[in-house]
Amino acid sequence: MQYSILYFYRQLGWLSAESIFRRKLSLEQKKQIHMSHQLLKGKKGIIFGALNDQSIAWKTALLCYDEGAQIVLTNAPIALRMGEINKLAEACGNAPVIGADVSSDDDLKALFTKATEHFGGPVDFVLHSVGMSINIRKGMHYTSLNHDNQHKTFDISAMSLHRVCQVAYEMDAISEWGSIVALTYIAAQRVFPDYNEMADAKSLLESIARSFGYHYGVKKKVRINTISQSPTMTTAGSGVKGFDGFLSFADKMSPLGNASAEDCARYCVMLFSDYTRKVTMQNLFHDGGFSFTGVTAEVIAQMEK
Repeated sequence: MQYSILYFYRQLGWLSAESIFRRKLSLEQKKQIHMSHQLLKGKKGIIFGALNDQSIAWKTALLCYDEGAQIVLTNAPIALRMGEINKLAEACGNAPVIGADVSSDDDLKALFTKATEHFGGPVDFVLHSVGMSINIRKGMHYTSLNHDNQHKTFDISAMSLHRVCQVAYEMDAISEWGSIVALTYIAAQRVFPDYNEMADAKSLLESIARSFGYHYGVKKKVRINTISQSPTMTTAGSGVKGFDGFLSFADKMSPLGNASAEDCARYCVMLFSDYTRKVTMQNLFHDGGFSFTGVTAEVIAQMEK
């Protein structure tokens, strides 16, 4: 996918969308600003979980806007205070920022009410990029977890997807042929010891996408998929023990190398677009081939040293 100059300027933090034409750009540069494919022209969406410019949600929001979408940004109130989301909002055409606790039905109802009022109708896509584990933060081993904290992990990281879908379903807040995408990880299928209880949460998340995907598809042709992304250097990912080492290992185990956050943003845009109308209830591996590779020559060579 070809990026416009505008996208890169926003990524670097040089310009807001509104200020770019106030700067002295060449005629050719101004023409290139309009070279995005506009895959999401006329579409409206809600992006959950953009914390800072490392996050996949942040990069997805920028690319969605660059591809012609209008967006609403949301995160937990504490995350809004800790992050830099207002900077992102400015880069996305002064997108509204609406705080919402994903463990609260009332907050989610208020979010969808405000979003549909802002857009003047239902939304077309939703990105669920939400995950949290108090047990991992506290360094607790999988065999000795605090189960109250584990319930919170499941509630925030997985059940929140069901809650988002149910609220939207009951409010009829997503348009026909809309798209919901949630981010997951291959630890839902394979054991990665230090991924801890988040592996269980991701398994539940993927199951919810399949089950709710059936019902939402029957009712409104809304599709729900999960993207199983390469390990990515985000705030959430870096909290996993031994993450740097595993990032390097996964890259060596992937024929195409790890998929970056920018790569994932492009995949999200495709799934939000009309080109994937008949893709639903799928767990889509986006990992450079890691998920189906037994071993690589590079890993063997390293082990033989």
